[in-house]
Amino acid sequence: MDTVLLDPPLVALDKDAPVPYAGEICAFKINGDDAPFEAVVLNRTSGEGVLRASSPVDCENQKEYTFIIQAYDCGAGPSGANWKKSHKAVVHIQVDDVNEFSPIFRESLYKASITEGKIYDSILQVEAWDQDCSPQYSQICNYEIVTAGTPFAIDRNGNIRNTERLSYDKQQSYKIMVTAFDCGQKRAKEDVVVHIEVKPVCKPGWQGWNKRVDYEPGTGSKQLFPKMHLETCGGPLSGVKAMVELQTNHIGKGCDRETYSEKSLQKLCGAASGSTDLLPAPSPSTNWTAALLTDSGRDSDLIYRFDGRQAANVPDHVVPQNLTDQFTIATWMKHGPSPGLRAEKETLLCKMNRHHYSLYVHNCRLVFLLRRDFTQLDTFRPAEFHWKLEQICDKEWHYYVINVEFPAVTLFVDGVTYEPYLVTDDWPIHASKIDTQLTVGACWQGGEVATPRFTQYFRGSLSGLTIRPGRIETQKVISCLQACKEGLDINSLESLAKDIKFHFNPAQSVLVVEGEDVDSINTAMTKVSYINSRQFPTPGLRRLHITTTVQCFGEDTCLSIPDIKAVVMVLPPSEPRITIAGSNRLVRPASDLRGPLGVAPFKELHITSTVMKGDGFGGREWAVIDALRVMEVMHNLDYCDVLVIGEELNPDRESLEIHHSALLGKHLDATNSTSGISIYGVDSMAHYEQALRQVRYRNWRPANLSERRFRLTCSELNGRYTSNEFNLEVSLIYKHSHLPRVSVLFFWFICFIFQCYPVSSSLCSSSSFIKSTVVIVVCIAALVVIVVIGVYRIHATHQEGSREDEDEVKDAEEEWDNSALTITVNPMEVTLKDVEDDDEGREAAKERKQKGKLGWDSSSITY
Repeated sequence: MDTVLLDPPLVALDKDAPVPYAGEICAFKINGDDAPFEAVVLNRTSGEGVLRASSPVDCENQKEYTFIIQAYDCGAGPSGANWKKSHKAVVHIQVDDVNEFSPIFRESLYKASITEGKIYDSILQVEAWDQDCSPQYSQICNYEIVTAGTPFAIDRNGNIRNTERLSYDKQQSYKIMVTAFDCGQKRAKEDVVVHIEVKPVCKPGWQGWNKRVDYEPGTGSKQLFPKMHLETCGGPLSGVKAMVELQTNHIGKGCDRETYSEKSLQKLCGAASGSTDLLPAPSPSTNWTAALLTDSGRDSDLIYRFDGRQAANVPDHVVPQNLTDQFTIATWMKHGPSPGLRAEKETLLCKMNRHHYSLYVHNCRLVFLLRRDFTQLDTFRPAEFHWKLEQICDKEWHYYVINVEFPAVTLFVDGVTYEPYLVTDDWPIHASKIDTQLTVGACWQGGEVATPRFTQYFRGSLSGLTIRPGRIETQKVISCLQACKEGLDINSLESLAKDIKFHFNPAQSVLVVEGEDVDSINTAMTKVSYINSRQFPTPGLRRLHITTTVQCFGEDTCLSIPDIKAVVMVLPPSEPRITIAGSNRLVRPASDLRGPLGVAPFKELHITSTVMKGDGFGGREWAVIDALRVMEVMHNLDYCDVLVIGEELNPDRESLEIHHSALLGKHLDATNSTSGISIYGVDSMAHYEQALRQVRYRNWRPANLSERRFRLTCSELNGRYTSNEFNLEVSLIYKHSHLPRVSVLFFWFICFIFQCYPVSSSLCSSSSFIKSTVVIVVCIAALVVIVVIGVYRIHATHQEGSREDEDEVKDAEEEWDNSALTITVNPMEVTLKDVEDDDEGREAAKERKQKGKLGWDSSSITY
């Protein structure tokens, strides 16, 4: 509207009324150029007027106007001369508002979070505003939740509250729509979105970790908790201590260790030679373990389980007869308490003779008994050594080594030294006529009882029980023999805060991290990693357990942090394919076989290994494989067996041998028998290849030899991965003129047939002498050609043999010296001691020959 409703109305009076002109009102004038109003006279006589807007007015631009207005009379006449004006009157105009605008929310999105299980008076407040100028239309009188069925309500001030206790497990977040109304009941043009997140009740603990971590072999160290952090719910802390434990008790003998044979491991770790394996794999020469219960672990581990009813007698020829004042006994043992049998001894090893010794467990104590011969010693000396350790009855695998330097005895458990807590003395023992016996798993009672029998049975598991006379083992070798190849690690030590302290146990299966600041602890825990240095680790789960202790100011503990249980999944490694390649046939003159060096059957041998690798995408190569490719890899081998196929070697006329010089500088050893030769020890494929090329076959009476065949196989990880079977045949070339004589007879026969065969009747006629003469000349010419060819072939063969002889002699000069070292000859030429040492290996060889591979023990022949 443009008319102003004035109160009081606009009226001006002139005292000159009713005089025309002088008593009439002709105009109203507004003083102020910016006022958008005009005054109009409605009645000149009565002086009534009206005030109107001269242009549109907007309350939102200006709510009020104030100005001065004056009235003018019509003057003295029609011309309006001598007009007069009234006094000044003040006009105050208020612009009435119209509800033309809708409410608008100040934010386009509202967010809030609440803790489950609580009722809130106000979770958050939404706010809308209106552009209208009046209180009636510019004020927001009401808010409303548009979304139906939500457990929330809103009041007229925009405060949102929950109407029931919310559960994080039921629903983690809510999305509701809210609208607003002004006091004129005009609704908001656009509703607003409100996100409400439900948080679980704040529970102190580790967050941001995964329950499973996959580990791919060969990837080195992998972080276990890259995004983990400790939630303390805002409490002030003075210190945090976290212990991470890697549980690998179910893997092998307590963790992922190298699974080579005991002797290969000793060779690899630099242990002194001369040890005797008292629990070898059963074979014709080691049959005393055949009746024992085996509990073979993964990766070819050989474990014997004793249930209190089994024991083994070790043959006398195996037992070291003189232990001397220095010797070592070593074994892996897994043992737990036996309910109801705490008063009974459990014997691991027992020997009753002039050098009486025994190793047994009694009431979870390990006891070593050692009594000397009366003829050697006639004084009261230490005889029993006692150790009380938790490891003895914790039902876990541990590596025990007893070093004896009489009268001192030292025990190593998992590489850690323990002195006996109790040592008792006794007198030396006198000689006895009672037969003695070395036993494993129990103690043998012979002549002292009416019925000889086993007693003091052992209950537990043993593996790798060895005894070495004359030497004690060093700390370095002991640590190497029992070392775990997997464990915990910390990446980027230099990035840790100065207040962080950490330490590992010897096996690196337990890590303790301590710090005063939560952020420093969080950073340190993200650096905790798992590492497995084996090229072909044992696949499967490894459990992780984290315990945490939090200290507050002035208190010992203030928060209870739940333990974490997670797993590391070691994925299966790519299995290698070991390939042996080379010439499958060796043809040489008999003189070469009779020579002092013989022949090298495997001179052209090559050993390679390949794996199949996949190309994937999406960061999960093991899950989605697009293509497979063959890749050559390098790894160690632990034995190669050359098996004689067919009739065994005859020591009277032939031998298969390798010279000691071929093994120098390598972690290799060898043993041979009439069944073949075995090279063993943990070493590279290149070193095995070099050694096998130096294997020599000799036959000093080859007249009756038509051929000799061999089969070669190689192994990695004690038979876990084996190569193809490489077969090779050695045959002879005879260097004399049988070929020319045979050729001559053959061609005379051809000529005879040619003359007498009735192809042409005239050819065999006695009158056709000229033609017959021509035929004879042609045959003689052909014979000459054959003889020349035969002589040339013999000469070429001789030259080739000479060159090979020169090459072999040259190689032999480089690799074999002419010192007193003798070539490994047939078993008939070794000493009596060598025969005794190697007898076991030959018997095992026969068994492995039956199974398709050699099986000697690792005792070495004397060179």
